[in-house]
Amino acid sequence: MPAYHSSFLRDTDTRVIGNFGLPPLRTKTRGPAYTLPALSAGVSELDVDADSESYDILDETLTLFRANTLFRNFEINGPADRVLIYGILWISDCLGRVKPTMSQRDAEKALNTAALDHFALPGDPAFPLNALYQPPRDRNEADTLRQYISQVRQELAMRLVTRLYADGTGKPSKWWLSFSKRRFMGKSL
Repeated sequence: MPAYHSSFLRDTDTRVIGNFGLPPLRTKTRGPAYTLPALSAGVSELDVDADSESYDILDETLTLFRANTLFRNFEINGPADRVLIYGILWISDCLGRVKPTMSQRDAEKALNTAALDHFALPGDPAFPLNALYQPPRDRNEADTLRQYISQVRQELAMRLVTRLYADGTGKPSKWWLSFSKRRFMGKSL
């Protein structure tokens, strides 16, 4: 059974830096991403329909995370798959930072701090998947890519916390945390 690929591979007008796509996001975080409309009133962050105009690659990443972490190999079909892979690796890193005893507020602080920490870009020696990602051509592209990835990291962290604490008990979901030790493609950020 093959891994699940991004449905955003069809979007051919998405900006690409190196071979990393910069698809639009539904976000309140500042950055270079084109912003999608906010969710309609009454629609939960947890129940965004894939056909909605507000559905973005981060919703898809959270939806496919658990299924895709079971695979050690992933055939990349385009720039959107590279965003999906990065998002899955980031979620794994976030889950490793959340402890079973953390309150929602503490988890938000820890993940937001981690999202803002310095991170490696494609082409940097510390980037875990340099064989699969092309580096930016110049400094301007590198700055834009860093801002976009930072925006993705912050938004994914916020959405993950919403899912982790969705049951209202004040403790993170054990089911989500059980994936904290799994390494997608054997890699971590």
